Amino acid sequence: MTGHDLAHPRRRFHGPLCWVITTLAGIAAGFALARLAPASYDGPMPVIPLWLVIPFTALLLSVALMPFISSRFWHDHFPDFSFFGGALVTTYYLLALGQPGYKDGHSFGGYWFLHTGIEYIAFIALVGGLYVASGGIRVELSGKPTPLFNTALLAIGAVLANVIGTTGASVLLIRPFIRQNTTRLRPLHIVFFIFIVSNCGGCLTPIGDPPLFLGFIKGVPFFWTLANLWKPWMLAVGLLLAMFYIYDRRCGAIPSAEASRPEPQDRLRVRIHGTVGIISLLLIIAAVFIDPLITRATGKPPAFPIGAAVQIVLALLAYFLTPNAVHNANGFSLFPIKEVGMLFIGIFLTMMPALAYLSKHAPGWGVDSPTAYYFLTGSLSAGLDNAPTYLSFLQIAFGDTPIDAGSARQFLSTPDGIYILKAISMGAVFFGAMTYIGNGPNFMVKSIAEGMGVRMPSFFGYFGSALLLLGPVLVAVWLVFLR
Repeated sequence: MTGHDLAHPRRRFHGPLCWVITTLAGIAAGFALARLAPASYDGPMPVIPLWLVIPFTALLLSVALMPFISSRFWHDHFPDFSFFGGALVTTYYLLALGQPGYKDGHSFGGYWFLHTGIEYIAFIALVGGLYVASGGIRVELSGKPTPLFNTALLAIGAVLANVIGTTGASVLLIRPFIRQNTTRLRPLHIVFFIFIVSNCGGCLTPIGDPPLFLGFIKGVPFFWTLANLWKPWMLAVGLLLAMFYIYDRRCGAIPSAEASRPEPQDRLRVRIHGTVGIISLLLIIAAVFIDPLITRATGKPPAFPIGAAVQIVLALLAYFLTPNAVHNANGFSLFPIKEVGMLFIGIFLTMMPALAYLSKHAPGWGVDSPTAYYFLTGSLSAGLDNAPTYLSFLQIAFGDTPIDAGSARQFLSTPDGIYILKAISMGAVFFGAMTYIGNGPNFMVKSIAEGMGVRMPSFFGYFGSALLLLGPVLVAVWLVFLR
């Protein structure tokens, strides 16, 4: 165990040998299913059976229930759940859905496996890069943690999320937020932090949240989100900040914590350390634009996400060049990004048939209005990852037309197109805060908080809090801007 991993001494993976065994078991299960239940085709398109969504559903239920049933077993074995499900679905896709002639010389299974792999690499490179770089920046706050102080800090985080991403802002601020409120911190403080900084705050730029970044790559203009979503952003973030302020005012100091820590000074002071982390963070953000620039210059996206490769290299440099003193002072650990990376590879792979089934059948669900797009995109973003859900509903809105810069401009030239994309964007970003798995930073913040001693709510406990607190905000956004 390295010095960076000491923050989670009880959380360990079962080991690479177990991962290999479960992956091989998943491959064997996928091979058997391909033989026992071969796919049927409608032209070049296979018919995706509903039962193929079971591995994805089982993985989501495992995420929700296993920590509650046995937290230690889950933290030892969650990679096994992820790898088994991902290997099963991938093997079935490549074997049973391997009929050639679907697109670009690939079979349906091969094309979507490659497409999903590229999306996962882009996702984990951005999320992981921002996490590692931000972990090398130490923000020190001094000042009495009053409700106004805390509310202002979350408001700053909501703005910052649009500049360095919800992941970057979350990792940068969650530790000083917890340290500053040691004498009065409750789990609901972290829940509000996830609502505001890790999700709703990041809807103004493509850098802010992964679904908007994917829309930008597909051809949505960079400043479209700022021009069209700033009013919903102000309403959602403003309501959540007001609720947080009211709640925080009712929270007094925890007697045991208050006795063990001296009362901070009233004067606010901010100190920032970590030159390597700051430079790396800026370069990782700049790398977001590499692939879109190549696409616009050549007329087609690069075969491999070059920007993601650059972000991975920058993250490695940031990790090894950051002084140990900064990492140690932050209590920095690689466990949260390992957890997100290992869990989400299974989510991305098992989600392939779920999204394919959705794309095929969702048009028959009455998805023909901004209201329908908002609530359907949002509801599925809460349980699926919000980035591919955003793309699925965007494709439903475009119909048979491929999504690119030209078709995006044409789509957004009409009032109906603008309202539909607003509904999809707000649904994906805002509803992503409903569960721990709706958006990548949610799990990271939960893991960091638990590593610092905060007893976070269970999956269903968090979801219940989101229904009660975030639910009315989501309805208010719909009533004001989409009804």
